[in-house]
Amino acid sequence: MRTQSDTFVSPDIKENTDYMKNKVGVDVSFDLGYRTIKIFDRKVDLYYLTGLCDTQFVMELMKMLVQINDVERHQKSKLPEIVENRLIHQQVTKVKSMGDAITQMLSGLMVIFIDHYDEAFIVDVRNYPGRTPQEPDTEKVVRGSRDGYTENIIENTALTRRRVRDERLRHEIFQVGERSKTDICISYLKDVANPDLIDLIKQEIKNINVDGISMSDKTIEEYLVKQGHNPFPLVRYTERPDVASAHLFEGHVLIMVDTSPSLIITPTTFFHHVQHAEEYRQTPMVGSFIRWIRYLGIFASLFLLPLWMLFVMDPSLLPTNLQFIGPQDESNIPVLIQIVLADIGIEFLRIAAIHTPTPLSTAMGLIAAVLIGEIAINVGLFIPEVILYVAVAAIGSFSTPSYELSVANKITRLSLVILTGIFGIKGFMIGCTLYVLLLTRTNSLSTPYFWPLIPFNWSALMQILFRVSVPLSKKRPSIVHPRNDYRQ
Repeated sequence: MRTQSDTFVSPDIKENTDYMKNKVGVDVSFDLGYRTIKIFDRKVDLYYLTGLCDTQFVMELMKMLVQINDVERHQKSKLPEIVENRLIHQQVTKVKSMGDAITQMLSGLMVIFIDHYDEAFIVDVRNYPGRTPQEPDTEKVVRGSRDGYTENIIENTALTRRRVRDERLRHEIFQVGERSKTDICISYLKDVANPDLIDLIKQEIKNINVDGISMSDKTIEEYLVKQGHNPFPLVRYTERPDVASAHLFEGHVLIMVDTSPSLIITPTTFFHHVQHAEEYRQTPMVGSFIRWIRYLGIFASLFLLPLWMLFVMDPSLLPTNLQFIGPQDESNIPVLIQIVLADIGIEFLRIAAIHTPTPLSTAMGLIAAVLIGEIAINVGLFIPEVILYVAVAAIGSFSTPSYELSVANKITRLSLVILTGIFGIKGFMIGCTLYVLLLTRTNSLSTPYFWPLIPFNWSALMQILFRVSVPLSKKRPSIVHPRNDYRQ
């Protein structure tokens, strides 16, 4: 049985017209544009999607085709060559397969069939609806560019090209999804990126067999890295072209998915998720200071609540000058339950803020923080210290650059609190050990997740602990196995 992909363009234009009507729904779907014009008494059919094409381009092309009748009647036998010459556009290709022609049309390109000709012309007249590049909400900087990736894959490749004007930059495009046929582009520097990594990513993308990827980049990630039950992010997302370009220079491979403003950076380690562009927009000393403050916030988001819980359960662990830590009065509700309820309450607020219109989210936050928190303390549901430490841990979560890592750290924090509350210091030590073991045993595309701590690399660790001046960063990270180790 012949499928759509192995059906070829027929020289009989009527067969092509019937095929388009039966398979694609021309004359049924209102957004499928269809025009027939006559040139030298031969039919020429044009198909396009009205919502994804530039109307001015379409009109100009039709005008140029109609004008052929007025000036070149003596060359009727060369109609296909004349039509191709009159298609005034920078991107015109020919296909023989009806499947390829339909896929291109549904992507926003124009398909042109000519009677008594067994190929179709494809003209790129796309004009995807979308917003203009603007600074991402989750990756703001005080100094630096204010542009960001959008939902348009063509714009995204252009934003990258603007920063990487290297003839060795490659943008390879694939289509994934039996029904969605979503465009996916992998970007890399040919003489820098590890060829084994490139081949692995290509193979994983080609092996994806699914109806559609409506969740775009997240679906690709789940096929690519086999996440399983591991809560920690195994790829890094960014919406900033400068961040993406910096990773290209290091030897990483980028994955862009049409309809998503986020790019996937591979491979990544745990420490890629704790860096931010702001550190590189300041002097090395200031950048290192900002980085250490951020590290302190991430540490607080993980260990502050379990440690305080441990000190509450066993005050003898506290030094003499810190004996004031812990509740001074007894409470009817165990401290463990208070911490869990308060932490989950913070998560309620975060989810509610996402689902609440912006003008109302501020008012909601004030009501929750001032009224509910104060009343909960007054009625004895929470002790003040619980609110204090839960709030500090929450701020630490918000200071984590990677949203995915902050949520994974929240799950880790709750697990440590529960283990500490049940088993005391043994539970805390076991929980911390399991946490480190999980990070150590995790791999992302055959890359150790806890590098450069395990396996240990002193020079790379120093560049993570301190913001090193760019002239001193002469070597690319060895973890990506670049073909060219030296930047300068």
